[in-house]
Amino acid sequence: MRVLVTGGAGYIGSQTAKALARAGYEPVVLDNLVSGHRWAVQWGPFVKGDLADPGLLPKILKEYHVEAVMHFAASLYVGESMTNPRKYFWNNVVNTLRLLDAMMDTGVKRLVFSSSAATYGNPQTIPIPEEHPHVPVSPYGETKLGMERAMHWYGVAYGLRWVALRYFNASGADLEGELGEEHDPETHLIPLVIQAALGQRPCVEVYGTDYPTPDGTPIRDYIHIVDLADAHVRALRHLEARGESVALNLGTGQGHSVREVIQAVGRLCAGRVPARDAPRRAGDPPVLIADPSKAKKLLKWEPQHPDLDSVVQSAWDWHASRARAK
Repeated sequence: MRVLVTGGAGYIGSQTAKALARAGYEPVVLDNLVSGHRWAVQWGPFVKGDLADPGLLPKILKEYHVEAVMHFAASLYVGESMTNPRKYFWNNVVNTLRLLDAMMDTGVKRLVFSSSAATYGNPQTIPIPEEHPHVPVSPYGETKLGMERAMHWYGVAYGLRWVALRYFNASGADLEGELGEEHDPETHLIPLVIQAALGQRPCVEVYGTDYPTPDGTPIRDYIHIVDLADAHVRALRHLEARGESVALNLGTGQGHSVREVIQAVGRLCAGRVPARDAPRRAGDPPVLIADPSKAKKLLKWEPQHPDLDSVVQSAWDWHASRARAK
């Protein structure tokens, strides 16, 4: 069974492509390589192209006899979306609608969608269940929520069957050392802390130290990238088994502060990680922790690496090996 993986040269898409191949599927990766990496495509055919190309999607879906799609291709930085919302609405909304239309036109009716906890906005309850009100506080969150709603109505009208996976903080690296997190610019906390510890940047900036949390820094739910990829394979199998269309949280149900992440990296490098306090970033809620019980029930999914030290260790191994190779 061939599965189109849009954005499959990126951090999450490439790890999921590997998981798909291990599970007996053939991932067909579509990526424009603006932020993805050609070296990360190792488990199936690769097509360099953009969702904005009107003729490309129907051609790929037909030529490769695609039976399902996993959609990762998107702009994904909350802070950037606050200053450049047009980029996010064009890429995350318009281009996703192009994908949905191409799927309907070619009879591909199964979709696993990369969504986000950013759809919830500032949480009213912790941990956050799927039924929590959706009041996004960033254009990024708005675009993900808008596409969830579009998928619902495409399902009603055209028979699209979908699973939207609302990630909390995807983190860590491939346990076999083949894949890891490499963005330019890097904005995610764990690789930034590791880069500071390795001397690749002067320090890591701590955005906000006056939040209503025990140590004043934001708390997040860090889910291992390997567990995240496994959930995507299970979501596809859920659709193959005629399971309901549904939105599900992916997280561990545990939260860790920015300072706790810095301390975890410090334990690995046996030293102090240089850090500097900085003002809060717009659009950052104080606490985001998932209630993942629905995914556990429907997908029979359980994080195998839920502790922060395991996540940080895998990321450290990846970045340290890359640093040695340079």
